[in-house]
Amino acid sequence: MQYRKLGWTNLELSTIGLGTWAHGGGNWQFSWGSQDDADSIATIEKALDAGINWIDTAAVYGFGHAEEVAGRALKKIGKRPIIATKCGRVWDADGRIYGRLTRESVRKECEDSLRRLEVEVIDLYQIHRPDPENELEESWEAISELVEEGKIRYAGVSNFNVAQMDHLRGIHPIASLQPPYSMLNRDAENELLKYCAASQIGVVVYSPMQKGLLTGKVTPEWVAGLPEDDHRRRDPRFQEPWLSNNIQLVERLKEIALRNRLTVSQLAIAWVLRRPEVTSAIVGARRPEQIEETVGAGDVTLSEEDQRAIEDLLSEYALKVG
Repeated sequence: MQYRKLGWTNLELSTIGLGTWAHGGGNWQFSWGSQDDADSIATIEKALDAGINWIDTAAVYGFGHAEEVAGRALKKIGKRPIIATKCGRVWDADGRIYGRLTRESVRKECEDSLRRLEVEVIDLYQIHRPDPENELEESWEAISELVEEGKIRYAGVSNFNVAQMDHLRGIHPIASLQPPYSMLNRDAENELLKYCAASQIGVVVYSPMQKGLLTGKVTPEWVAGLPEDDHRRRDPRFQEPWLSNNIQLVERLKEIALRNRLTVSQLAIAWVLRRPEVTSAIVGARRPEQIEETVGAGDVTLSEEDQRAIEDLLSEYALKVG
C-alpha cells in the first residue's frame, strides 16, 4: 500500500480509503439497500489488516448508523485509524434530509459524531455539501472553534467549488476537498484539482467506481434486481440511454484490465490515482472480499500506453453520451 501526504497537513493517508456509505443500512433516502452490521465490521477489519489507514463516513449515512457501526468495529478490533466524517446534512422525524449549517447545528453534530464513533477527536471533519450557502461562513467559524478546542484535528470540505473554497480559506485553512471523480465524472479536472494543488489542499475523491458501474458486474438484469430502497434505481446513469453506453465502455476497459492482470474495479481506482493532485480514493465496500480485491489498486501504476488507451475510450464515450 502506498501513502500520500494530505495537502499541508501532517496526515499520511493510504491511497485507498474505506468508504462506509453503504454501512448505514437500508430504508433511508440514499441507502444502498439493507446491510448486515457483522459484514460491515468484518470489512473494516479486513481493510485495516490490508494496510488502509483511514475510514470515511458521515452522520447522515443511515442517520448515524454508519458512524455507530464504525465505532463498534474499532472498539472490537482495537485499532485506531484516521477517521474522517462529515456534517451539514440533517434529517427530520419523517426521514427527510436537508442542509443545515448553523453554528449550533455544527457543534451538536460534532458532539453526536464523537459519541457515536466513541473517539475523543475527529481527525478530518468535513462539511458534506455547501448547503445552505448563506450559512457557510457561520459553519466554518464553528468548525474553526472546534479545532481550537481539540475536538477536530483538521477541517475539510466536500462537493465545494473553487469560489466557495477561496472564500472560506480566509476564515480557517482548508485541509482537504472531497469531490466525486471517476472515468464517468471528470468535472474535477476542470478547475478543482489545479486549484487544490496550488493551494496545498489535499484531495480525497469519492465514487471512483461510479457507484459500481465501473466494476464489470452491472447488467440491465442486475439493475432490475436492485432492492427498492437502493438509491441507484433512481440514478440516471443506471438507466437508458446511459446504461448501455456505460456497459459498452466497461467491456472495452476489460481488455486493458486483463492485460495488466487487474479487475475493472482496480483499473478504475488506479486511473483516478494517476493524478498527482489526488491524495487518496475512497472505495466503498460492504463485504471483506470486496475491499480485499480493490485494495490492490493502491499499488498499481498505469503505463503511459494504458493511460492513452483509456483516454481514447473515454473520448469515444463522451461523443456518444454528449
